[in-house]
Amino acid sequence: MRNREAILAVLRDVLPKEGLLLEIASGSGEHAAFMAPLLAPLLWQPSDYEAEALPSIDAHAADSGATNIRPALRIDVTAADWPVAKADALLCCNMIHIAPWAAAEGLVAGAARVLSAADAPLILYGPFKRNGQHTAPSNVAFDDSLKARNPGWGVRCLDFEVAPLAARQGFIRMQAVEMPANNLTVIFRRG
Repeated sequence: MRNREAILAVLRDVLPKEGLLLEIASGSGEHAAFMAPLLAPLLWQPSDYEAEALPSIDAHAADSGATNIRPALRIDVTAADWPVAKADALLCCNMIHIAPWAAAEGLVAGAARVLSAADAPLILYGPFKRNGQHTAPSNVAFDDSLKARNPGWGVRCLDFEVAPLAARQGFIRMQAVEMPANNLTVIFRRG
């Protein structure tokens, strides 16, 4: 939540004014509760893999008073079918480094299936390596702690892992916006 204003500023520049934003890995639902009311009339569809997260997401949505947040859905990004068939934008914050690589692969493949318009953005937020190198000492320590918890986790390289993965599904990296706390917001669109 510490970067929510910075993320919102980027979203205001790249999201469509109307339609459906699908958020993958919504966690507690705080991003939706904060940002969705400020992005209306755009509809916000939160989701998470963990079924236990869904009540928290819905509670935060209710507390926000927003009328443009849909009830949270359980989505396994590695599944061939998602409960959302079409979206106008997809946002995923802080997931691909705290999940096995198969989750990143599933996320991008799913985005290719559900993003309907050629200019529909796939937006990723979190820590990334650039050109194979960490961008800050704090990200080195974070990467080490992730790998200690699960060897399949870790800070991914935007240039050598994430962008090529996106390219294989027809996405081109349009923008990588520097964010506070050594994170990036990366915007992909169909090539």
